[in-house]
Amino acid sequence: MLKAVILIGGPQKGTRFRPLSFEVPKPLFPVAGVPMLQHHIEACAKVPNMKEILLIGFYQPNEELNRFLLNAQQEFKISIRYLQEYAALGTGGGIYHFRDQIVSGSPEAFFVLNADVCSAFPLTEMLRFQKEHGEPNSFVILGTTANRKQSMNYGCIVENEETNEVLHYVEKPSTFVSDIINCGIYLFNPDIFQHIGAVFQKNQQDMLLEEPTNGWHRAEAIRLEQDIFTALAGQGKLYVYKTLSFWSQIKSAGSAIYASRLYLNQYHTTHPERLATNKEGGPKITGNVYIHPTANIDPTAVLGPNVSIGTGVTIGAGVRVRESIILHGANLQDHCCVLNSIVGWDSTIGKWARVEGTPSDPNPNDPYAKIDSETLFREGKLTPSITILGCNVTIPSEVIILNSIVLPHKDLNRGFKNQIIL
Repeated sequence: MLKAVILIGGPQKGTRFRPLSFEVPKPLFPVAGVPMLQHHIEACAKVPNMKEILLIGFYQPNEELNRFLLNAQQEFKISIRYLQEYAALGTGGGIYHFRDQIVSGSPEAFFVLNADVCSAFPLTEMLRFQKEHGEPNSFVILGTTANRKQSMNYGCIVENEETNEVLHYVEKPSTFVSDIINCGIYLFNPDIFQHIGAVFQKNQQDMLLEEPTNGWHRAEAIRLEQDIFTALAGQGKLYVYKTLSFWSQIKSAGSAIYASRLYLNQYHTTHPERLATNKEGGPKITGNVYIHPTANIDPTAVLGPNVSIGTGVTIGAGVRVRESIILHGANLQDHCCVLNSIVGWDSTIGKWARVEGTPSDPNPNDPYAKIDSETLFREGKLTPSITILGCNVTIPSEVIILNSIVLPHKDLNRGFKNQIIL
């Protein structure tokens, strides 16, 4: 019997995802037409003998999250529960806090997945690898290859090339350590809780030596990466399975468009029914495009590549959309142009308006390049990136918006470039 745990974080995080995370919890943001989290759940549900999926985070339960869980349970025919942390406990503290729920039913192993990654999720391959490498009670990290410069932005893994044992682990080193990076997807067995418990006990002892504070929960704030993997490396218990399939983080809105591209491309083999095709009386489709059945699209519109159209979207005559995500209820009026952008819920783009951002794609000439998680500002200026329109934004006719973040409830009557409009 197997279980899976998906770490979904909470509202204090995801600041690079604003303003989109104001309207919906980041894990429920639609990527390639379905909530980000659904890709994880679907992958877990396909693993043989998977009995339960647990979500751990510190979002307050709300109608949207509850509805998503109910629909997912019905669709994938598997138990899915949300366990709410009382505070941000870290990647290790969260699973340790709910260890009784995780080990209930005596699973032989369980996966832990971070919600903010996009991946082919080679979970069955990780299970097979675990049985072939090391002791039965060993743990597995999913790894991939990055270029030398970008590797320092991730957890770096030094392996024994013959056995794939993790010999050394460093989280975001200041100098180059290894080009094998941690993908944030793990395969554990219940023995992991002994190692996390030892860190918890040490944290408690350390706190007894400190001045009393109100932060009594800090002993339970444990990070798998820095606190557990660093100590386990070289002990014969930790192994890395390297994947050649696609993988990316989803830290910023720009990376959501890149993730959408990766998932849409995967749909050719996993969900061909989700990809739009050219049909008589329909819009022109170029490349991979997802269109929700409730969208109303003029046959003279041109969509793609890498476009996702949400529920109830209206797209007028002559509209051009490329490399963009159009969210629920948006209205793209005749002859407007949307490139490298996310158009927020119930927003309107007027006739002949142009909304364009700058893509933040990995270097296409480097097979190991990852997407850079750029900060919003650099040297006091907004970093050129995709354009984000928040909820209920109205862009009047013939207005040009370039590389901007437009927050909710704003009517704009002039062109903007490289700005946040408050």
